[in-house]
Amino acid sequence: MGQKEPVIGLALGSGGARGFAHIGVLRTLEEAGIEVTYLAGSSIGALVATMYGVGHTIDTLETFAKLFKRKFYLDFTVSRQGLIAGEKIESLVRLLAKSKTFAELSYPVQVVATDLLTGDKVVIKDGDIAKAVRASMSIPGVFVPVQREGQLLVDGGVVERVPISVVREMGADLVIAVDVSFFRSNLVNPSIHEIVMQTMDIMGRELAKKQESQGDILIRPIIKHSAPLDFSETHLLIEQGAQACKEQLPQIKKMIDHWR
Repeated sequence: MGQKEPVIGLALGSGGARGFAHIGVLRTLEEAGIEVTYLAGSSIGALVATMYGVGHTIDTLETFAKLFKRKFYLDFTVSRQGLIAGEKIESLVRLLAKSKTFAELSYPVQVVATDLLTGDKVVIKDGDIAKAVRASMSIPGVFVPVQREGQLLVDGGVVERVPISVVREMGADLVIAVDVSFFRSNLVNPSIHEIVMQTMDIMGRELAKKQESQGDILIRPIIKHSAPLDFSETHLLIEQGAQACKEQLPQIKKMIDHWR
């Protein structure tokens, strides 16, 4: 007999604090009984994807997101390669991931980073989860890059803001992509973090247009600007993700039925 249900993959995009909207998307999918088999993430999407793969419940992820503060990742350094060392965020992720490797996850998860030495996309799918997530979240010029196997790794959003192609290559029949970017047309006294994130959004816009056609469903939950490193409205971001996914549920179910 043939396969009765499509294999569904979820591609979670980069976008700083806005990425906690991914948790709302996961919550809505769970409540609707839509089972996700494969996950891939860039930057903050990598964090949410791996934490879900570890086996944390949606309630636990929401609690973590709402308690997340800058003090958990700010470890300033005098390095020429970045303002933030990144060791604190790596330690936090290792704690939350229970020191697991990719092979120990409940779901197959892959993480996207960018190799500064070659400009290539690097898909990490084995080894230490914490090191991979730190690499994927290393915003260029803000975080010190991660050295791994002869590579110098920075934020995955540089090469693939929403890793649709990665999920497809993992074997997903249907791909749900979540883009948490938000292009801000006016900047007033922006911080260095906002300047870097805005630059990445500009670079990623044209590339994202080409990538969108690779996905089956595209969810864009962010309806207003919020600073990429502002974690004060996490609860609202989670709700935006949940609502945006609910609006797409009829199309998702139709897509599944059509596949059958």
